[in-house]
Amino acid sequence: MVTFLTTGIILGLSAGFAPGPILALVISETLNHDKKAGIKVALAPIITDLPIIVLTLFILSKLSGFHTVLGIISILGGCFILYLGFESLRTKGMTVRLDNVKPKSLQKGIIVNLLSPHPYLFWVSVGGPLTVKAMQHSIIAAAAFITSFYVLLVGSKIGLAILVGNYKSFLQGNIYINTMRTLGFVLIILAIFLFRDGLKLFGLL
Repeated sequence: MVTFLTTGIILGLSAGFAPGPILALVISETLNHDKKAGIKVALAPIITDLPIIVLTLFILSKLSGFHTVLGIISILGGCFILYLGFESLRTKGMTVRLDNVKPKSLQKGIIVNLLSPHPYLFWVSVGGPLTVKAMQHSIIAAAAFITSFYVLLVGSKIGLAILVGNYKSFLQGNIYINTMRTLGFVLIILAIFLFRDGLKLFGLL
């Protein structure tokens, strides 16, 4: 269970801090309005991702006997995490375009997250297979993975909203950049484990 808890924490932090549509909206709503608006956007994945998780786990449960298909999914997941790792290593800070419009922060966050490909890619190629693997150990292990992932995903975005609300230059600072680069190295290591799992499913290891 500790392995899945740790993996959820790492992936949650990486997704929470990574530049992307939701983070850009968290920051722009914070700067345009206030920290409360940014926090509302940060909460959007909790609302939007549940149907994605349920559908993904349902599909993967039907594929449990198809090792070749699961091996392909694991390899694709490794490629996705490897891409995110290299993107994190290349982080040089983040700038956000501001639009002075009325705050409808939670609604905006829900729409942006639903239209973003990242939640779908993550749960199909990485989150879903890891949850299924955790469930083979125990329901508690699967719950630990999903809970730790979302606590860190949402929590890190809330933390960034608070930091940016107080220190507007934070996203260009060394703390943010070094954190992203450290997470990049960790993601690359996780990608290697996903490649290993894929090769095992192919019967090559």
